[in-house]
Amino acid sequence: MNVLEKLDSTVTFSDHERLLLESVRRLATQRIAPRAAGYDESGAFPWDNISDINGLGLNSMFIPEEYGGTGLSYSVYLACCREISKACASTGIVWATNFHGTGPIVDFASHEQKERWLPRIAGGALVALALTEPSAGSDATGMKTVFRPDGDDIVIDGSKVFITNGDVCDYLVLFGKWAPLGSGKEAISIVVVEKGTPGLNVVRTENKMGTRASSTAALAFDGCRIPRSNLLGEPGAGLTMLFHFLNRSRPSVAAHALGIARAAFEDAVQYTNDRSQSGRRILENQGIQFMVADMATDLAMCERWLWHVARRIEEGENDISQESSMLKMRASDLAVRISTDAVQLFGGYGYTKDFRVERLMRDSKITQIWEGTNQIHRQLIGRSFLAKKRG
Repeated sequence: MNVLEKLDSTVTFSDHERLLLESVRRLATQRIAPRAAGYDESGAFPWDNISDINGLGLNSMFIPEEYGGTGLSYSVYLACCREISKACASTGIVWATNFHGTGPIVDFASHEQKERWLPRIAGGALVALALTEPSAGSDATGMKTVFRPDGDDIVIDGSKVFITNGDVCDYLVLFGKWAPLGSGKEAISIVVVEKGTPGLNVVRTENKMGTRASSTAALAFDGCRIPRSNLLGEPGAGLTMLFHFLNRSRPSVAAHALGIARAAFEDAVQYTNDRSQSGRRILENQGIQFMVADMATDLAMCERWLWHVARRIEEGENDISQESSMLKMRASDLAVRISTDAVQLFGGYGYTKDFRVERLMRDSKITQIWEGTNQIHRQLIGRSFLAKKRG
């Protein structure tokens, strides 16, 4: 048992969760991974993979039991996210986005709203989270999408870009500004827009470098009318809600990145053991051993931090923004570095599509960008150490 396998064995799960995780690993290895290259090549949405995921009832793990879920631990969600992403990063990002979009509903929706939406999500409905706009990326407070109350309705005007699952979702968790409260951050609010609502239009889907099978859409809202009962919480509460669930979504991005990193690492170790140059296996060269040692050490340390943050969340700790930023930043940087080094270790073969390290290298890049660029996370971490000015 190598050091990473030992680390995996130290994470505590219930018997039911361990059985589920083993089922997810089998599904990922036997069905999702063999399809990954084809989906990457075509860019088609991985409906077969989503069907298989729904066959295991995986959406139910992030839904409370009273609304049709299983209420499993956050740690087992992260473990499943890592295994699915290891097999197919596109499918991992689709499923992780389901969790990201469902979080605000679970945490902030009324009982009536939860009864309307959560049982269907538990059964496999797709969810998207719409925050980013052409002029509001890492600084989400600059969004211009407007919610105008009109009697029992809300009328939406605006646009969103880079929305994962945006063209295929059943429910869109949408951020905008409540018009009567002005245009500042105190006006940010959240509504749920259901599939097929008139005035919700898919402008385009992006042709991307990596995670090509996960759909990324630009959306437009032109007089889009929804019931006022689709507002989450109170008008103007959106920013507080956003900060709350980012602490849970950023570790999810880290699990996605670590799935990619683990896949690249395992491929590199196998290849350098199997391939010989000048009469010796590549991994017998000291320089190559140093590269593998650095990969394994950094991967083990980052995964340990993943389980530390997960445990803090499960204990109900809310003041973990720096820890979540550290985790997301380091895991995504590591995924890019390990996948790049894996391509290097494969030599010319790593630059071809015959080996998945080429795809993993492309897939890894988005992890440094979504859920806040790593430059933003470094700023958040660094400024947390600023001492208060005296006087």
